Amino acid sequence: MVVRITGFYRRRYFWYRFFNSVFAGLSIGSVFTIYTPLKPSVYSLGGILLAVGMLAVAKFYERLMELKYFFYILFFVEAVVFFLLLYFLLSPYTYTTALLIYAGYQITFIFGSYIVRTETLFLGKKKLLSLLDIFKQSGYLAGMVGSFLFYRTAEVFFGIKTNQEKVYLMHFLLLAVQVGVLITLVKSFKIRRNTVL
Repeated sequence: MVVRITGFYRRRYFWYRFFNSVFAGLSIGSVFTIYTPLKPSVYSLGGILLAVGMLAVAKFYERLMELKYFFYILFFVEAVVFFLLLYFLLSPYTYTTALLIYAGYQITFIFGSYIVRTETLFLGKKKLLSLLDIFKQSGYLAGMVGSFLFYRTAEVFFGIKTNQEKVYLMHFLLLAVQVGVLITLVKSFKIRRNTVL
Protein backbone atom coordinates (compact mmCIF):
# COMPACT_ATOMS: atom_id res chain seq x y z
CA MET A 1 0.00 0.00 0.00
CA VAL A 2 1.48 3.34 -1.10
CA VAL A 3 0.08 6.53 0.41
CA ARG A 4 0.32 9.64 -1.75
CA ILE A 5 -0.45 13.21 -0.71
CA THR A 6 -1.74 14.95 -3.84
CA GLY A 7 -3.67 18.00 -2.69
CA PHE A 8 -4.12 20.66 -0.03
CA TYR A 9 -7.55 22.01 0.95
CA ARG A 10 -6.96 25.47 2.36
CA ARG A 11 -10.39 26.07 3.89
CA ARG A 12 -10.31 22.70 5.69
CA TYR A 13 -6.79 23.46 6.83
CA PHE A 14 -8.02 26.68 8.41
CA TRP A 15 -10.49 24.63 10.48
CA TYR A 16 -7.72 22.24 11.46
CA ARG A 17 -5.71 25.20 12.74
CA PHE A 18 -8.80 26.53 14.52
CA PHE A 19 -9.30 23.30 16.49
CA ASN A 20 -5.55 23.01 17.04
CA SER A 21 -5.67 26.49 18.62
CA VAL A 22 -8.76 25.59 20.68
CA PHE A 23 -6.68 22.74 22.10
CA ALA A 24 -3.82 25.13 22.89
CA GLY A 25 -6.18 27.53 24.67
CA LEU A 26 -7.79 24.75 26.70
CA SER A 27 -4.49 23.16 27.71
CA ILE A 28 -2.42 26.21 28.59
CA GLY A 29 -3.38 26.21 32.27
CA SER A 30 -3.03 22.49 32.84
CA VAL A 31 0.67 22.11 32.04
CA PHE A 32 1.71 24.17 35.06
CA THR A 33 -0.02 21.69 37.35
CA ILE A 34 1.42 18.67 35.51
CA TYR A 35 4.98 20.08 35.50
CA THR A 36 5.02 20.79 39.26
CA PRO A 37 7.42 17.90 40.16
CA LEU A 38 10.06 18.94 37.61
CA LYS A 39 13.25 20.69 38.68
CA PRO A 40 14.40 23.97 37.06
CA SER A 41 17.39 22.19 35.52
CA VAL A 42 14.99 20.03 33.49
CA TYR A 43 13.58 23.16 31.83
CA SER A 44 17.10 24.39 31.05
CA LEU A 45 18.07 21.07 29.49
CA GLY A 46 14.77 20.92 27.62
CA GLY A 47 15.36 24.41 26.22
CA ILE A 48 18.84 23.44 25.01
CA LEU A 49 17.56 20.28 23.30
CA LEU A 50 14.68 22.23 21.77
CA ALA A 51 17.07 24.79 20.26
CA VAL A 52 19.32 22.03 18.88
CA GLY A 53 16.30 20.21 17.42
CA MET A 54 15.01 23.38 15.75
CA LEU A 55 18.44 23.99 14.24
CA ALA A 56 18.48 20.45 12.85
CA VAL A 57 15.03 20.85 11.30
CA ALA A 58 15.95 24.24 9.83
CA LYS A 59 18.95 22.68 8.12
CA PHE A 60 16.59 20.47 6.09
CA TYR A 61 13.94 23.10 5.23
CA GLU A 62 14.64 22.87 1.50
CA ARG A 63 13.90 19.15 1.47
CA LEU A 64 11.06 19.20 4.02
CA MET A 65 9.03 21.99 2.44
CA GLU A 66 7.02 19.61 0.28
CA LEU A 67 3.36 18.81 0.72
CA LYS A 68 3.84 15.18 1.73
CA TYR A 69 6.45 15.97 4.39
CA PHE A 70 4.32 18.83 5.66
CA PHE A 71 1.41 16.41 6.21
CA TYR A 72 3.59 13.68 7.75
CA ILE A 73 5.17 16.11 10.21
CA LEU A 74 1.82 17.64 11.18
CA PHE A 75 0.33 14.18 11.69
CA PHE A 76 3.35 13.10 13.75
CA VAL A 77 3.03 16.18 15.98
CA GLU A 78 -0.70 15.67 16.55
CA ALA A 79 -0.26 11.92 17.14
CA VAL A 80 2.39 12.61 19.80
CA VAL A 81 -0.05 14.95 21.58
CA PHE A 82 -2.82 12.33 21.34
CA PHE A 83 -0.66 9.65 22.98
CA LEU A 84 0.55 12.08 25.66
CA LEU A 85 -3.09 12.71 26.61
CA LEU A 86 -3.80 8.98 26.80
CA TYR A 87 -0.70 8.40 28.90
CA PHE A 88 -1.66 11.14 31.34
CA LEU A 89 -5.19 9.76 31.76
CA LEU A 90 -3.76 6.30 32.51
CA SER A 91 -0.91 7.46 34.75
CA PRO A 92 -1.45 10.97 36.15
CA TYR A 93 0.76 12.94 38.51
CA THR A 94 3.96 10.98 38.75
CA TYR A 95 7.42 12.40 38.13
CA THR A 96 7.81 10.12 35.11
CA THR A 97 4.52 11.33 33.66
CA ALA A 98 5.52 14.98 34.09
CA LEU A 99 8.91 14.32 32.49
CA LEU A 100 7.46 12.40 29.54
CA ILE A 101 4.77 14.99 28.87
CA TYR A 102 7.34 17.81 29.03
CA ALA A 103 9.66 15.90 26.68
CA GLY A 104 6.77 15.08 24.33
CA TYR A 105 5.65 18.68 24.04
CA GLN A 106 9.25 19.80 23.48
CA ILE A 107 9.47 17.33 20.58
CA THR A 108 6.37 18.87 19.01
CA PHE A 109 7.73 22.40 19.52
CA ILE A 110 10.82 21.48 17.48
CA PHE A 111 8.64 21.70 14.37
CA GLY A 112 6.94 25.00 15.30
CA SER A 113 9.00 27.29 13.07
CA TYR A 114 8.96 24.78 10.23
CA ILE A 115 5.15 24.61 10.30
CA VAL A 116 4.79 28.40 10.24
CA ARG A 117 7.31 28.78 7.39
CA THR A 118 5.68 26.03 5.34
CA GLU A 119 2.19 27.44 5.89
CA THR A 120 3.43 30.75 4.54
CA LEU A 121 4.94 29.01 1.52
CA PHE A 122 1.80 27.01 0.65
CA LEU A 123 -0.71 29.78 1.34
CA GLY A 124 1.38 32.55 -0.19
CA LYS A 125 -1.23 35.30 -0.41
CA LYS A 126 -1.47 37.96 2.29
CA LYS A 127 -5.25 37.62 2.44
CA LEU A 128 -5.01 33.87 3.11
CA LEU A 129 -2.33 34.35 5.79
CA SER A 130 -4.53 36.96 7.46
CA LEU A 131 -7.50 34.58 7.36
CA LEU A 132 -5.38 31.78 8.81
CA ASP A 133 -4.32 33.97 11.73
CA ILE A 134 -7.94 34.97 12.34
CA PHE A 135 -8.89 31.27 12.56
CA LYS A 136 -5.96 30.54 14.87
CA GLN A 137 -6.55 33.48 17.22
CA SER A 138 -10.30 32.81 17.31
CA GLY A 139 -9.62 29.19 18.23
CA TYR A 140 -7.14 30.16 20.92
CA LEU A 141 -9.59 32.68 22.40
CA ALA A 142 -12.39 30.08 22.34
CA GLY A 143 -10.11 27.60 24.08
CA MET A 144 -9.12 30.07 26.80
CA VAL A 145 -12.75 31.00 27.46
CA GLY A 146 -13.67 27.30 27.47
CA SER A 147 -10.86 26.57 29.91
CA PHE A 148 -12.01 29.30 32.29
CA LEU A 149 -15.64 28.13 32.16
CA PHE A 150 -14.65 24.48 32.62
CA TYR A 151 -12.56 25.13 35.74
CA ARG A 152 -15.10 27.51 37.27
CA THR A 153 -17.96 25.07 36.59
CA ALA A 154 -15.99 22.19 38.12
CA GLU A 155 -15.35 24.25 41.24
CA VAL A 156 -18.65 26.10 41.71
CA PHE A 157 -21.20 23.52 40.54
CA PHE A 158 -19.42 20.23 41.25
CA GLY A 159 -17.36 21.20 44.30
CA ILE A 160 -14.05 20.08 42.80
CA LYS A 161 -11.38 22.04 44.64
CA THR A 162 -7.99 20.54 43.84
CA ASN A 163 -6.12 21.65 40.75
CA GLN A 164 -5.00 18.08 40.11
CA GLU A 165 -8.55 16.76 39.86
CA LYS A 166 -9.68 19.66 37.66
CA VAL A 167 -6.75 19.16 35.28
CA TYR A 168 -7.34 15.41 35.14
CA LEU A 169 -10.99 15.96 34.15
CA MET A 170 -9.92 18.59 31.61
CA HIS A 171 -7.86 15.93 29.84
CA PHE A 172 -11.01 14.05 28.82
CA LEU A 173 -12.16 17.21 27.03
CA LEU A 174 -8.68 17.69 25.56
CA LEU A 175 -8.70 14.13 24.25
CA ALA A 176 -12.04 14.71 22.51
CA VAL A 177 -10.77 17.95 20.96
CA GLN A 178 -7.56 16.24 19.85
CA VAL A 179 -9.57 13.58 18.02
CA GLY A 180 -11.29 16.44 16.18
CA VAL A 181 -7.89 17.98 15.44
CA LEU A 182 -6.64 14.73 13.87
CA ILE A 183 -9.81 14.31 11.80
CA THR A 184 -9.71 17.87 10.43
CA LEU A 185 -5.99 17.50 9.71
CA VAL A 186 -6.50 14.36 7.60
CA LYS A 187 -9.40 16.01 5.76
CA SER A 188 -7.18 19.00 4.92
CA PHE A 189 -5.10 16.90 2.54
CA LYS A 190 -6.00 14.78 -0.45
CA ILE A 191 -4.67 11.31 0.32
CA ARG A 192 -4.64 8.52 -2.24
CA ARG A 193 -3.91 4.92 -1.36
CA ASN A 194 -2.60 2.74 -4.16
CA THR A 195 -2.11 -0.99 -3.75
CA VAL A 196 1.23 -2.18 -5.10
CA LEU A 197 1.46 -5.89 -5.99
